Amino acid sequence: MKFITLTRKQVRDVDRIAIEQFAMPGVVLMENAGRNAAAIIAQQISHLDTVTILCGSGNNGGDGYVIARHLVNHDFTVQLICAKPIDQLSGDAAINANIAMKMQIPLIELGALSPDHVVVDALLGTGFAGDVRKNLIPYILACNNKALVFAIDLPSGMDCDSGIAANVVVKADHTITFVGRKVGFDHPDSHQLTGKVHVVDIGVPEAAIDLAMS
Repeated sequence: MKFITLTRKQVRDVDRIAIEQFAMPGVVLMENAGRNAAAIIAQQISHLDTVTILCGSGNNGGDGYVIARHLVNHDFTVQLICAKPIDQLSGDAAINANIAMKMQIPLIELGALSPDHVVVDALLGTGFAGDVRKNLIPYILACNNKALVFAIDLPSGMDCDSGIAANVVVKADHTITFVGRKVGFDHPDSHQLTGKVHVVDIGVPEAAIDLAMS
């Protein structure tokens, strides 16, 4: 996989081109992203750890539900915190959330999140800009100061293009980002938010990436 850096627009274009021109369903892209992210997480943690995944309402949250499934399939202890009720989700995120529920992966309330948990931040993705909405602030704050924090694609509350933190932001130990690094990661202070960055493949044809970057 070649080294590339993507803007917010390019991230959107990669997905759009893969879906429209290469007939890759969005749910396949989400599956690839979540499975490969889970593999990275599994390499960094112990089976003695409890992994709590905080899932938002969009595709980033959908990735979180896929990650939960794959970690459970590899015998990790996993629980979910849903920032939006599952019956209010739509699209690919709803598909994967419903699979997680049929697997009976436990749901917990935000107040039950323990400092010794491994936390996976799957709240906000590359589409985020501006300030974090009031209802999501407690979820983002809850991610910090935990045993180990993984951010999916980028830390929630960080701007994809500028690398600047919003009114609240997740401070991750590891960021698992898809297809390529994000432009905002070049900000001189971004490493304080991202921790170690891992770039993972989601199966998009290189031609789709080239078109998005042209």
